[in-house]
Order: sequence, then C-alpha cells, then structure tokens
Amino acid sequence: MKKYDFSSIEKKWQKEWEEKGIFNVETDPTKPKYYVLEMFPYPSGRIHMGHVRNYTLGDILARIKRMKGYNVLHPMGWDAFGLPAENAALRHGIHPAKWTYSNIDYMRSQLKKLGFSYDWRREFATCDPEYYKHEQKFFIEMFEKGLAYRKKTIVNWCPSCHTVLANEQVENGKCWRCGTEVTFKEMYGWFLKITAYAEELLADLEKLKGHWPDKVIIMQKNWIGKSEGAEVKFHLPDLGEDLVVYTTRPDTLFGATFVCMSPEHPVAKKLAEKKGLLNELEEFVNKVRKERRAIEEGIAEKEGLFLESYAINPVNGEKIPVFAANFVLMEYGTGAIMCVPAHDQRDFEFAKKYGLPIRVVITPKDKELKPEEMESAYEGPGVMINSGEFTGLPNEEGKKKVVEFLESKGLGKKRITYRLRDWGVSRQRYWGCPIPMIYCENCGIVPEKIENLPVVLPLDAEIDSAGRSPLPKLESFVNTKCPKCGRPAKRETDTFDTFMESSWYFARFACPDYPEPFNRKDIDYWLPVDQYIGGVEHAILHLLYARFFTKVLRDLGYFNLDEPFANLLTQGMVLKETYRCPKHGWLYPEEVSEDKRCLKDGCGEKVIVGKFEKMSKSKCNVVDPDDMINKYGADTVRLFVAFAAPPEKDLEWSDHGIAGAFRFLKRVFNLVTEYSDVLKNVSYDKEDFKELPQSLKSLRKKLHQTIKKVEEDLEKRLHFNTAVSAIMELVNKIEDTLKEVSVEDILVQKVLKECFEKLLLILSPITPHISEELWRELGHENFISLEKFPKYDEEVLKEETFVLIIQVNGKYRDQIEVPISSTKEELVELAKERPKVRKRLEGRQIKNVIFVPKKLINFVV
Repeated sequence: MKKYDFSSIEKKWQKEWEEKGIFNVETDPTKPKYYVLEMFPYPSGRIHMGHVRNYTLGDILARIKRMKGYNVLHPMGWDAFGLPAENAALRHGIHPAKWTYSNIDYMRSQLKKLGFSYDWRREFATCDPEYYKHEQKFFIEMFEKGLAYRKKTIVNWCPSCHTVLANEQVENGKCWRCGTEVTFKEMYGWFLKITAYAEELLADLEKLKGHWPDKVIIMQKNWIGKSEGAEVKFHLPDLGEDLVVYTTRPDTLFGATFVCMSPEHPVAKKLAEKKGLLNELEEFVNKVRKERRAIEEGIAEKEGLFLESYAINPVNGEKIPVFAANFVLMEYGTGAIMCVPAHDQRDFEFAKKYGLPIRVVITPKDKELKPEEMESAYEGPGVMINSGEFTGLPNEEGKKKVVEFLESKGLGKKRITYRLRDWGVSRQRYWGCPIPMIYCENCGIVPEKIENLPVVLPLDAEIDSAGRSPLPKLESFVNTKCPKCGRPAKRETDTFDTFMESSWYFARFACPDYPEPFNRKDIDYWLPVDQYIGGVEHAILHLLYARFFTKVLRDLGYFNLDEPFANLLTQGMVLKETYRCPKHGWLYPEEVSEDKRCLKDGCGEKVIVGKFEKMSKSKCNVVDPDDMINKYGADTVRLFVAFAAPPEKDLEWSDHGIAGAFRFLKRVFNLVTEYSDVLKNVSYDKEDFKELPQSLKSLRKKLHQTIKKVEEDLEKRLHFNTAVSAIMELVNKIEDTLKEVSVEDILVQKVLKECFEKLLLILSPITPHISEELWRELGHENFISLEKFPKYDEEVLKEETFVLIIQVNGKYRDQIEVPISSTKEELVELAKERPKVRKRLEGRQIKNVIFVPKKLINFVV
C-alpha cells in the first residue's frame, strides 16, 4: 500500500500549478466573473493562524466557483506602509523598507505552501511608488474638488508612536496599535471630507442588508450617527447677537433652564472678554483639553464655568444663565446646547450640582412628575405640558410643531447632524506615502503637478530610533520648487494614514500593471468584489473608509460603482487555551507535558490551564502554521480550519482535532489507492446504474445527497464545517458498503469509480493537493482543480427508500432501510423479525402499535 507522503505530494502540485499558471486569469466578458478577496495582510514577519483561516475560507470559495464555471479573480498583495512595519523595523534596528520586503518574501513562501489559488502575477505592495503614485493623484483631485483640506485642530496624539490618530483609531482611550494612552495636541493636519458622504454612506447600508452581517451594518450606522433636530436662536443681550444651539429635543424647549457651550466656542471667548473672565476661561479650556478623553467617554464629572451672562429663550422670553461646560464638544452640532434637566440625565446632574431650576415639560400618561421629587431625568415619551400653545400634544408630534413654529418666526430651523467626523489622514511618521502638497510663500498651498508624481519616499533617510520622522530634517526631500511660480518652496513632510492604501487596493487588483490608476474595461468587468472576507474588527475603520473612497472615485469619474463589496463574511478569531507556570509565567504549548507540567528548564511544576483566548505571542498560546504544515501537511491544516467551527464563529484550536483531520485524509488516501489499480480503466454511465442491488443504490443515494449538500454549503451558505462533515459521512458509507460487496463485481467497480471520482471533486476545493494526487491515481491526466464540480442526479435523490426507526415502549431499539412503497402491515412484520426487537418482544403481549408513516414504529408492551 502506498504511503501518504503529504510533503512531497504538496510540493509536487504547488510546483505544477505555478509552472502551468492554472490560476492566472484575464478579463473575459464572455464568461461570468467572480471576484473573491480576503483582506490583505501587513507584512509583519510571519503569517499566523488567523491569516490561515481567513485565506483558507476564501480559497475554498474561489476553487468551487472556478469549478462551477466562473472566471475567478483571486489575488493577493501586501498592506506594506504604516506603523506596524515601521515599529517592528525600529525594534530590529533595520530600515523599514528592508524589513518589509524581507517579510513579504517569507510570508509569500508561507502562503504558497498552503496551496492557495492566487493569481500571483497581480501581486503588489502598497509601499511601491508605482502603486502610491495613483493615490497621490486621487488626493490632488480631491483637494481640487474641496474634498481634501488642511486645518488646525485638536488631534488624538500617541506619544509612543509619535503620530496623530483618527477618532476611529482610538480604542478605549488608547492607541489601537500600541495600546499607549492617547493625549491631545493642537496642530495642522490634512483631512478628507467623509462627512460630505455621510447621508449616502448611511442610506446605502440598506443595499447591503442580507449581504453583510447585521452587526457590521449596525456598527457603521451608529458610527455615522445621524440625528434629526433643530437649530434654535437664543439671543444674548450682552453681545447683541444670537447664540445658535443644536437640539434633538425641540419638544422640550419650554423646559430649557440654562444654556451651555463648548469652552472653545468663539462666543464663550467674547463673553469672557466682556465680563473679565478670560483667565478663568483659559484655565478651564486647558483643564478640559487634559480631560478630553474621559469627557468623550462620559466618565468625567460634569463641570461648568458661569459666564455671568444670560440668554433669552425664544419661545417664552425667559432669561436663562449661560455656561461654558466640559461636556459640550465644539465639533458636535453648533458647539452649543440648550439644557433641559427634567428630560436629559446629563443636564439633570449638572443642574443638581450648580443649583439650577428643573422644569417638567413632558409628562408620562400614568404619572405626575414633580421636580423636587425627581431622582433622575425622565427621557421617555409623553404629553407636552407647561409648553404654551403646544401643551397637550404628544411629544413626537410636538417636535415637528415646535420646529415649524421656530421656522415661521425666523427663530430656528430643522437640522440633521452626524456623529461622523472628517477623516484626519496626516501622520507624523516616516514609513508612509508622502502627501503630495507644497508650501510656497508666494502661492500658498499648492499640489504637486500630476506629471511629477510620484513624490517618492526617500529610502536614504536616517531613521530616528525613537520613531520620529526624519523627513522634516531631510533637506533633499523638503526643499523643492513651487509648481506654480517656480520659486523655492517646502514639501509637506507628513505621510498618509495607512488606511488610505487599503481603501482602494481591491480596485487596483483588477488591472495592477495598467499605467493609469484603472483600466475601465477591467474595472467594469471585475468590480464590485463579490465576496470579501476579513475580521469584524475592521467594521468601522477599513470598511467605512473603503466605502467612502469608492464613492469619491466614482464621482471623480474612475468607475461607476456605489459599493465596493457585494458580500461580506467576517470570520471569527482563532483561539487557544493558555498555559501558565507559577515560576516561569506564560508557556508555549511545546513547553507543557501531556500531564500538564512545565517542561521549561526541567521545572516540573503543575501548569495552570487557562480559558480559550485569541492567539497572541504575549500569552504564548500560538500555533505556528509552518509547524503544522511540516507535521501534518497543508491539506490537513485547511481541512481542520474549515471543519472546526462555522466561519463566522471563533475557532477553538484543538491538537486532537487537527490530528483527527490528518487521520481522515490518510483514510481517504488509503481507500482510493487500495482500489485505484482495479478502477483505473473502469468506465461508467447512467445506464449502468439502472438495476442495482439495494446496498449500491443506498451508496449512490448517499453520494448524490452529499454532492448536493456540499455544493450548497460551500457555494451558497458558506457553511464549510457542515460540508466537511457530510464528506466524512460519505467516506464512512463507502467503507461500510465495501464490507458488504465484492470488488470483483463489475457493477461494484462502476459505482465505486463514480464514488471515488466525485468524492475527490467535492473534496478538492478544501484539500486540493491530495485530491490532485488521487485524481491521477484513478487514471486522469488533467488537473482536478480545473474540472467541473459534479452535478447531483435528481432521479437518485428521489425517495425510493426511507430509514424506519423501531422503538419498544418509546425507546430506540433498531433501524432499517425499507422501500417507500411498503405497507404498514409489511413493516410491522419486518420490524418484529429484527433480532434486537424480537429479543425485547419475546414473552410479552403487544398492547398497541404506533405507526408514523415514513418515520417510525413503536411497539407498546
């Protein structure tokens, strides 16, 4: 019997695929297309099991779609710029470019070992000037359209990474990359006007329902944060001008008892100047800036500075005090709000602290609210009271009526606001795409000429070990000439946020060698991406930015596309239990014995086995894909990650599980090679199977049921785990049938040949190497990867038989496959004669027979 030498088999077929270029693809409008893409990796050094899972799921889908006749685009590239690569390079004391390209070479070899069906001719790294020159062009065009601009603002600053972070890159007050506490800094930076697309980004989420996970749609919807309300004018007698506030609750306007504005609001400064409070305001502003993170997260105590001034409530003429308050953000609404403590909890707490009046203007139907008895604000629905002509209206109706009143009197207007803020794309780091802007004393801010692109990142820059960008001090880079007037000028030294590169890479894969950004013929054929696969952690950052970029590029005339990704699968994480030694701390799996003792330095201490957690180097609960490939083979790794959990759920790594997957593939290999010599020259057609004994009929039925299930699970439902389970059941059935029949029988050989061929065809998207090898063992000379996926036979699936369950007193005792045409009487007699049932019935009177057609017989004794 042949040995399952997975190592030589896998190397052999990977070499064959590459030499023959069987996964290379071209634009072909005569064929239906399918574009499957997994989120491309940072070249961090080595792929991890999360990568393996992500790319295996994508490859399975790409392979079955190819077998179903689609022209499949399945590319791979490298998200090579940004902090991850730069920080890693600094730690290792080498240039980021050398570090990045060295990692790309190694990680590419790892991916090739897994047999992924990529068209490697389309590979690119985003740090290549031939890639980012197009990005610079897009930015210049955005600048000319007013979608890119520079302004001074308070930004999120990571002191460890020495760079600005977008709001989306701050997680629980910390840098999303390094975990350092984020501070605030005032500085100039470049922004993209994503807010100009807020409504379309929100509205088009409706198109994605049913195609994207609900949780991702909800996360994006909440991040965009649309709110409908009104702008209301509160007159300020001390200044002789109006303060415009924004509110989402115009129905509570009669309950406003004070007004608050951001300490940085221009009106706050005017009032402070008028009242001699400038020093107090400046101190308050500095305090608020220091506490801004806690304020934004809602954990800071509410504080205010009374500006010794009053505003006039436009609906009742009441004079109410004006405060600068730490909880009002200049970026939200108008930077000023009216405060209704009876109906807003934040306002309630502020009013209690500063002894401000509380007036109820919305009352629930079943309860009277008394301000002096209220322990918290009432924020629910109700009827308007103490609200002049609007008293008695349901508050939802009142919202509209009050806004209409304000508009009719010129005292306010309806307004929609969004939580979404413009995307800050400036980064003060070296390893990124240079921003193609120039500062000229004569002409101001001027974009580089398109014909001069790319503005190349200089690779001869001396890297600062602390992580600060060397570009501002690199005269050969900074000093240039103004594209407009030709006078000496200075280049922008900030680089782009790395999310710029990943916001449009999917489109470049359609035409990676085209001299212009895109070839319209290729773009129109391949886009949108039919199936995108990646982690849910990118729900807001990458996916929102990519949607925005797509709409911008559409409006710039590059393509006619509203959404980049037609379908989205967010795969779960790969988890592994942790091991910790009381003496040595976290341990790698190989440092733990089978009886869970520490092997490090001959320690022998009992190891504490922790819960399953995301694989991470810090807790040593990692499994090296290379080790698994060397021990079990790529096909086993692919089979395990497909089988161990549904794609969208977290996968708990199991050493027993991957060993079991390996045993299964050995069984398949041994099964096919044991009979391949006999079956090699056997042929069959449908006519051969008209008259078969029941055992072979049953096997063929199982075969075609499995084909149907695997096709639906892999291609339509993306239930890879249940597809593998069905294939395993089929192998069991083949082995069981072989115990009942003789392989010398030509009919048995024909059925077996059909079973083996179709088993390999449905297995090949998941485990392609072993499938190619065994396909040749059966006498074929072509690639199984290029074969058509088998069609199931509807005739075979027709229910000619069913499995009858036999019970005695409601307990399962046996089962038997019987013809569907059998009568109740025939089945009762058949059931009585089954040895296990006969034993239970001997010497006992049958009181009743419960018969459920096509399901079961239950003897009551």
